[in-house]
Amino acid sequence: MQGGEEDPVARKQRLKALKQAAAEASQKQAAEQQASEPPQAPVLKFRNYHVRDQKRIDHEQVAPAQPPKLEEPVIESKPEDADPEELLMNVAPKKPNWDLKRDLQGKLDKLERRTQRAIIEIMNEEARARLEEDGGIQD
Repeated sequence: MQGGEEDPVARKQRLKALKQAAAEASQKQAAEQQASEPPQAPVLKFRNYHVRDQKRIDHEQVAPAQPPKLEEPVIESKPEDADPEELLMNVAPKKPNWDLKRDLQGKLDKLERRTQRAIIEIMNEEARARLEEDGGIQD
């Protein structure tokens, strides 16, 4: 064998021994920790149950929930008192055709591209016609 390699069986045994030693160490540490701390009794919280016998059961009393206090909204003016045109302005959208623009935007973009191609094609035809009139010399 080469200098950096070792027998696979020996390596496997060595790794197995390391795993066992690590597991034993963690078990020993957990046992020491449990021995040093006395077990604590769970704290009972009775939220929906009223305990009748306060002497026998140790528990934490939870205060009942207090909902936030809301103030009544103050209405300055009634809608009936307002001008009918003003009411319509509040209800109507500011740009009445925004949805039409949104729905047609793809078609408009396609038409714009076709228009640009047609303009370029017309310009090329005019340039060819000028070249034929001038005698076919191109710059």
